[in-house]
Amino acid sequence: MGMAEPRLPLALIIENDENIRDLAVLLFEETEFAVVTCESAEAALDVMEKIGDRVAILFVDVRLQGQLGGVDLARIVASRWPQADIVLTSGMPSELLGPLPVGAVFMPKPWRALDVLIAAERAHAA
Repeated sequence: MGMAEPRLPLALIIENDENIRDLAVLLFEETEFAVVTCESAEAALDVMEKIGDRVAILFVDVRLQGQLGGVDLARIVASRWPQADIVLTSGMPSELLGPLPVGAVFMPKPWRALDVLIAAERAHAA
């Protein structure tokens, strides 16, 4: 009987710009995370309902398609799945976003690959 393969923690990337999403995926794939992607907050909430206990980090754009934005999603996730680290990204200044959930980190766009990898490492170490 073989040993069961350990389940990797998940990084959930929510970004509606395909090029930026693909870049984030490439970076997170260089870490100890399995990666799941979504284009909207609503799709991300569906994922969280199913496997939210495995999600270690959300990497989410502030502006998303659908009814909910990234900050809305961050607030919901912070209250329901507090174990997940949350990184919000935007080209807008953070002062325009309003209050972020406790523990959420803001990363301005364009972000640097190193900053993304550091955020992933922090989430993995938590």
